[in-house]
Amino acid sequence: QVQLVESGGGLVQSGGSLRLSCAASGSIFSFHMGWYRQAPGKERELVANINSIGSRNYADSVKGRFTISRDNAKNTVYLQMNSLKPEDTAVYYCNAYRPNINSWGQGTQVTVSS
Repeated sequence: QVQLVESGGGLVQSGGSLRLSCAASGSIFSFHMGWYRQAPGKERELVANINSIGSRNYADSVKGRFTISRDNAKNTVYLQMNSLKPEDTAVYYCNAYRPNINSWGQGTQVTVSS
């Protein structure tokens, strides 16, 4: 297993930006990494993911506003969030996946005020 710790959440006004970080306890080189979010009363949903060779995938709701990146040397994944909207308010979770391993962080709260 790999332990994940998210940081960078907070309160921001609509239109603002935040950068989330996810630090892993070990190498993420072979992992598919992703960011998910869960708003109150809703199911957890995929925001963005990036595979081991750098291919990215985004939810339609965040395309053009969010960017996922990874730094394998630092064992860290980032989520740059721009043009934030109130509907982006949620707990954001980092995920690391490869066959037989599926790890989650504890989450970081993002709140966007209107």
